[in-house]
Amino acid sequence: MNKLELQKTANEIRKGIVTAVHSAKAGHPGGSLSATELFTYLYFEEMNIDPKDPKKPDRDRFVLSKGHTAPGLYSTLANRGYFPVEDLKTLRHLGSYLQGHPDMKHIPGVDMSSGSLGQGISAAVGMALSAKLSGDSYRVYTLLGDGEIQEGQVWEASMFAGARKLDNLVVIVDNNGLQIDGKIEDVCSPYPIDKKFEAFNFHVINVADGNDFDQLKAAFDEAKETKGMPTAIIMHTLKGKGVSFMEGQVGWHGKAPNDEEYAIAMADLEKVGEALCQK
Repeated sequence: MNKLELQKTANEIRKGIVTAVHSAKAGHPGGSLSATELFTYLYFEEMNIDPKDPKKPDRDRFVLSKGHTAPGLYSTLANRGYFPVEDLKTLRHLGSYLQGHPDMKHIPGVDMSSGSLGQGISAAVGMALSAKLSGDSYRVYTLLGDGEIQEGQVWEASMFAGARKLDNLVVIVDNNGLQIDGKIEDVCSPYPIDKKFEAFNFHVINVADGNDFDQLKAAFDEAKETKGMPTAIIMHTLKGKGVSFMEGQVGWHGKAPNDEEYAIAMADLEKVGEALCQK
């Protein structure tokens, strides 16, 4: 995909996120929207995957460690062809396979059930170690929230990954600066994030704008070339990106838009879509 196609796809994924959370009357739009370009780049450009064969043995693996941003992952999987986009409207509904957090037993394309913060990275590290022990070539990617890395288990997993030189592992931190209770630096500052990962023997790449596809491409290309150590990509993003009244607002961490807000959000995204079509 070229950059314009990726941008158009990301915009469609954002529409799916907003629609799903609105339909559920619950969910986490802010951190799903901040990571939309990351989801788009991974599933449409970076990872070796096949929606027609979700369990193919040599596929690259992805673990959503910040599992509450499931709407972002679900919308990406739907737009990639794992299941119908229409099903996004069933998010969190009784009987729907699209639960509030990813469920590997019922959702095609989900490699690991997640939701308990801090635990996803450990599963990803285990997958990466398994590939090394088995001589398999697949790579493992995991997305963490910057609030999530306040969990101690994150650093146990990181210490192990660095010690075992798991260069098939890429840890991505969505550094949008906000968590449920406010600014991460006010709640329990994890800064400097890059220096911490360096201390655990990671190759660290700082991405100034994690909502920019050129910068994401450069980071993931560099990660692929890195041998002998795992990579951590620290990407600065904007929480609620793409929806005017959600951008940079901590209140939209875990809240659904009402009908009026939904209409405004979709109008915002329609405008972006129209502008991209004129490029």
